[in-house]
Amino acid sequence: MKKFCFALDLKDDPELIHQYETYHKPENAWPEVTQSILDSGIKNMEIYRTGNRLFMIMETSDDFDFRLKEQMDRSNAKVIEWESLMSQFQLPLNWSAENEKWSPMARIFTLIPA
Repeated sequence: MKKFCFALDLKDDPELIHQYETYHKPENAWPEVTQSILDSGIKNMEIYRTGNRLFMIMETSDDFDFRLKEQMDRSNAKVIEWESLMSQFQLPLNWSAENEKWSPMARIFTLIPA
């Protein structure tokens, strides 16, 4: 299993942040989008928030491929609709690459118990 971590900012507006969190409650999940996530090889996904900063952890199958995920997303109307909706809340980090929403994070520490 592989693990990836990403960061993204939300627009610093309490009402928009509340709306974003409401969209991400389990009862509001779009089944087509969650199925697309699973179909791509993502086994687990968690998003955490502090202030307006988001942190996402993805655990994937060993053969997970971001390019394949992007291809799948581009051909899925519901994923496109979801991403368009979410873009009204999201801000890429200042150092994000062009057209990059979620910025990959580098692991800088691992605790290995004795």
